[in-house]
Formats: sequence, C-alpha cells, structure tokens
Amino acid sequence: MENIKNLILNTVPEAVIEDKKVLTVTVESDKLHHLAKTLRYNAEFPFDFLVQLTGVDRGEMLGVNYLLSSSKDVSVEILLKTSTADRVNPLLYTVTDLWETADFNEREVYALLGIRFINHPDMRKFFLNQDWRGYPLRKDYDADPALNPVTVESKDMVDTAPRIYETPQGLKEEVVKVFEDDDYIINIGPQHPSTHGVMHFRVALEGEIVKKIDVHSGYIHRGIEKLSENLTYPQILHFTDRLDYLSSNINRHGLCMCVEKAAEIEIPERAQYIRTIMDELNRIDSHLIAWGTLCMDLGATTAFIYGMRERERILDIFEKTSGGRLIINYNVVGGVMFDIHPDFQKDIKAFIPEMRERLKEYDKLVTGNPIIIGRLKGIGILSREDAISYAVTGPAGRASGFACDLRIHHPYALYNKVTFKEVIRHEGDSFSRYLNRLDEIEQSLQILEQLVDNIPDGDFLAKVKAIIKLPEGEYSQRVEAARGEFGVFIESRGDKTPYRLKFRSPSMALVSAMPTLCAGEKLSDLIGIGGSMDYVIPDIDR
Repeated sequence: MENIKNLILNTVPEAVIEDKKVLTVTVESDKLHHLAKTLRYNAEFPFDFLVQLTGVDRGEMLGVNYLLSSSKDVSVEILLKTSTADRVNPLLYTVTDLWETADFNEREVYALLGIRFINHPDMRKFFLNQDWRGYPLRKDYDADPALNPVTVESKDMVDTAPRIYETPQGLKEEVVKVFEDDDYIINIGPQHPSTHGVMHFRVALEGEIVKKIDVHSGYIHRGIEKLSENLTYPQILHFTDRLDYLSSNINRHGLCMCVEKAAEIEIPERAQYIRTIMDELNRIDSHLIAWGTLCMDLGATTAFIYGMRERERILDIFEKTSGGRLIINYNVVGGVMFDIHPDFQKDIKAFIPEMRERLKEYDKLVTGNPIIIGRLKGIGILSREDAISYAVTGPAGRASGFACDLRIHHPYALYNKVTFKEVIRHEGDSFSRYLNRLDEIEQSLQILEQLVDNIPDGDFLAKVKAIIKLPEGEYSQRVEAARGEFGVFIESRGDKTPYRLKFRSPSMALVSAMPTLCAGEKLSDLIGIGGSMDYVIPDIDR
C-alpha cells in the first residue's frame, strides 16, 4: 500500500490519508475526480472496480464515500471520501466516465440526499418520483405525509432528463431528451412476469431490435436504510432477509458479521460451521430458482418444476432447524438463533448425491436443447471490461472472466478451510451465465461435503449484550451472495442505532448493465438476457 499512498500524495498533495482497516483518503470535492481517475487507470494496480458508492449526511456537510477495489485482487480496498458544505445546492463531480456502475448509484444519492453530480448525463432521481419533496436520507428530512400525499392517479412518463455540466464559461444546466422524437417505445413491466418483479423497462425499438432501454425502478422502494437509522442492530436484521429474499440467509450473515466485527464479538466455531453450511444451502436453493425461472421464461416449464422439486428438499432442511422456509430469520448477532435439528446432517448427506444426479438430469433435459442454445448462446454478451465497470459480480460477472468470488479472494466464516473452484468462463453470454450457476451448485455440494461431518460440539451462540452499541467509526463487510457481492456499510456515532447504514445491492449492478447487454439484440432476447442475469427487484428497491 505504500506505493498507492505515494501515488495519492503525488496526485493530490493535500489529501488526508488515514491508516484504518480500510485505507481511507479524504479529498476536496474539486480534487476527487482527478484522484479517482489516477487510481482507476493506474498501470501497476488499477482500481477499476467501484464496489460501493454511499451518500452520507455528515451534518454541516453532505458527502459521498467511494469504496474502490481492483479486478487484479478484489480483497484490496481503498475508501475515498469527499463532501460539500452547500446544503442548498450541493454539487459534486460525477465518476460515471470512470465506472459505469456510478450512473444509478449517483442518481440514488441525488434522490435521497439531494446531491447533484456535475457532468452526469442523466440527473433524474432514481427510486423516487421526480416531484418528490425533500431528501429522505438527510437528517433534517420532514417526513410529514402531507408533503408527499399518496395518490392513485397515473402520471405521464417524463422522457426528459436534467443535467448540469462544465463549459469554458462555467456550469450550465439543460434538459435533454431520453429518447429521440421518432423512437417507437414500448413498456415492459412494471407488471410483467418476465421482469421477475416490479421492474419497468422503457424500450425503444427499431423493428424488433432493441435500440435503447431506460430503466425505471422504485415501485416497491421501502426506505429500509432510512428506517434502520431508528432501530437497534438486532432489530435491523430482519430487513436483510427481505432484500434479496432468495439469498436471505447470506445477506443476514453479512450484516451480523459487520456488527460482530465492529463490536469485537467472537463467534463460536460451531456457529461458524452452521452459518457456512446454511449459506451454501441457500446458494443452491437460489441457483435452482434462477435456473428454473430462466428456463420457464424460454418456454421450458418442466425445468421450473424440476428446480422447485429439488429446492423443496433444501427448504425442508431449513424448516426443521429454523421453522422458516423462504425467510428463515436464523443468523443473529453472535451466532445462530437455534441449534441444528437432529436430522440436519443426515438430511444434507442424503441430499448431496441426489442433487448431483439431478444436475445430470438438468443437462439432459435442457442444456443440450437446441432451442435453449439458440436463445442463449452468443446472446447478451457482457465483456470482462464492462462487467468490472458495471460492478457485475457473482455468476454473471464470472461468466465474463471477472474473478470476483469473495469466498476465495476475501474469505470469511469457514471459506478459508474448504477447497473448491471458482467457476470462471470467458464468453460472457447468456449461456455462460446459465452454465455457471449449475457448476456453482456442484461446488457448493463439495463445500457441504467438507463441512457436514465436522461440525464441532459447543455453543451455537455467543453471549451478547441485550443492547449493542458500536464504537464510533465506519465499518463494512462484503459477502458472496447468490447474485454477487452483497455489502454492508455502517457509520456509528457510538449509539445503539446506526448513524448511516447502506446495503450494496448486487442486483442493482446487474440491472444497470441491461441497456448495454440488450442493445442490438431482438426484443424476444431481452427476456432471456434478463433471466440469465437473475436480478431480484426488492434487492434493488431497498
């Protein structure tokens, strides 16, 4: 890191560098873009992966945190911070020209904190209506319902986007058209089965070829991050299960680890084994849904039924131990809520060989089917460079050659004690994403085999205070969820509630890449591409 520190100080001598657990660099707003660009294109070690972009109300200042990493080693992290003291008309510089994933994230910051980004191509609010009054994540936000009354009246879609940009004469503002005047536009969603939830794509077509997609999200935005600011850490846990509900156990594990790391709570070894096993069962269950729904989107209804059949076996295991099936509410700060059921190990050992046989059946039924191959192979290609720029992780990112599995490159829980392969392909098409999930099921089975007979005796839950107060500071945790990297950021002021809590949504990155993936493809292929990306809408609409 010494070389990186020298690079930072040579680029911005006045930068403030703090040697925390994550190297933290604070710069003035007018220096941020220059430093970010230098790090992004550093030849020796490029920070080309923008992991998380978080807006924060710092009191007198409004600011943004940029958690950076590198495709060379996703475990290496730098936190860039900048702020503006202007709360009336807060302006910062965009980094959308450096990382594509910044597009939706900066629009989210604008909607929730009111910060506009100079040179951003489309400064519409993400998640909220354009006429929403106030900025919910500000500490002085007026939550009076009368300011934003609920109405059942439909509103016309606004196909213009404001932006603010630099010119030699200074800053200028303008409104640009999202679509061209003669574009033929259709709506896919928000109520459409193949968008996998209330996602709204406005699609401009040339014949049956996709010309442009404008993504509208926020139809089920629940304000989870705002609500969390008034809840204790144990009370927040149930929110994580309801983000990506198909990866609920892994999400909750991430929040628990973030709190435990901050509070220096040591987890019993038995709990670590149980957590890791449950995570891998959850991953298999999620990949089965992804496989089945993609096949069903393409007309293979039998495959969906088969996938649900095997998934039921996993849900039965969950139910015996936790009482839950989809939302199991099992991980808690300090360990797990209950000890495992007496049949837990026996059921898993019976499931592993059965699942392996089913994988062979899936290949016979679907993988070699010429219709499936024709609908997926060579369709929706995402290059490695675009996968990194859009921060697409998980099976989708690895199908484009992006080695980003945190279980291997930034291990947590017991992943440093098991042996398995990172499933990488380089074609970057929908078929590679399809294959990656089936191959990852096999790798999860191998992890289960290594752990299930070695669960040690002992406590399954550490002794934890009823009221948890985290020391003042900033804490983060990254985990490998079913759809990619799930991140938790907590800023604590020493209270029993977080000052700021941010969840990094892997699905938001997946959806942000859809316009690039679908451009030039047929309208019918948009459905298969979306299914291969496997996003979950509540994970986006936090």
